[in-house]
Amino acid sequence: MRDPGAYELMEAALEAGADVVGGMPHWEADVEAQREHVRLCFELAARFDRDIDMHVDETDDGGVRTLEMVADEALARGFLSRVCAGHVCSLAAADHEYADRVIEKCLRAGISIAANPVTNLVLQGRGDRGLIRRGTTRIGELRAAGVNVLFGQDCVKDGFYPFGRGSMLEVALISAHAAHLTNKSDLDFALRAVTEAPAQAMGLDDYGLRPGARADLQLLPVTSWAEAMRLQTPSEMVWFGGRLVAENRIESVLHRAD
Repeated sequence: MRDPGAYELMEAALEAGADVVGGMPHWEADVEAQREHVRLCFELAARFDRDIDMHVDETDDGGVRTLEMVADEALARGFLSRVCAGHVCSLAAADHEYADRVIEKCLRAGISIAANPVTNLVLQGRGDRGLIRRGTTRIGELRAAGVNVLFGQDCVKDGFYPFGRGSMLEVALISAHAAHLTNKSDLDFALRAVTEAPAQAMGLDDYGLRPGARADLQLLPVTSWAEAMRLQTPSEMVWFGGRLVAENRIESVLHRAD
């Protein structure tokens, strides 16, 4: 709505082979335009049989509530388990009654939530004084409800975030800090949030450590996932589609002091 011609450009992109419909409804000027934005995105997704990945409610304003619009549209259309909503920061600032209602709708609609603590720890809460908000969504409550929650890198060395190196191991570590993930169950959740959960959101049926699955693998020189997160050790070997594509070697030399 805000950018005339955007719908036609999206339509042309899908005709040219784009495989996912994107959107950012909270960027519209008013609630009516936000609802129409959501409707048009779902219309395109249904017409071209594409999944949806939306940038949703990345703001500290708890009054911005387009996530519920997305969930309502998915439920009304029966467009289930084909939508991913990223950021949803405002959910943390909204009242608990709204949050509980929307989380339940997301669960019923099979909506995946892509939390991005790495970037949102930097971007959100900048106008706060004293007790500064972390800016991440309600990761713990979404997890407890059974919603598919994943962690994303979001940005790498751009105008929003001057850091980042595309390491999902680093993303898991920073996200664990932001979401208070410290015990064994928490760390298992963090592992899933950068592996199986994103695969589920993308609809990848051949993902996982099992016979017949796609062999996209990293070999880490550690004894456990917890140690991989703690030490942030580079991968010794990386396979993509069953083919070895990278190797790293690190040499440590200890010198005895005389």
